Amino acid sequence: MGIRSDLDANFDFEIVDEFLDHYSMMIDSMEVMIIDLSKPNMYHRSVNELFRVFHNIKSASGYLKIEPMTKLAAFVESELEVLRDKEAPVNEETINWLLEVSDMFAAWQDDLKLDNDLSKIKFSLLKIPDTDK
Repeated sequence: MGIRSDLDANFDFEIVDEFLDHYSMMIDSMEVMIIDLSKPNMYHRSVNELFRVFHNIKSASGYLKIEPMTKLAAFVESELEVLRDKEAPVNEETINWLLEVSDMFAAWQDDLKLDNDLSKIKFSLLKIPDTDK
């Protein structure tokens, strides 16, 4: 029994299905927004939208008691809060870190689809990049 079976056993099917639909859309849009952080004219819009995405993932996964997802989303959300106050663009280290974070959430999407246990969080994601240039 994997993560999807666990969700289906503990929550209404419609809630789980809606979460999976929204989660999929958020994962699909993440990479473009992360890349756009390197563009001065797109920076503020992208950082604010990414913040919203991670906030929504944190809230929904918290409701569904998907603890690793909730914790990583909260961790990234707090870093994005710092980036919201910075001037554009972010450095390459920050973009690479966010792309790795995006890959982790995409792996979890696969785990959900395949009804696997959630993949373990990569330790490297827990090291906040140096956001100064």
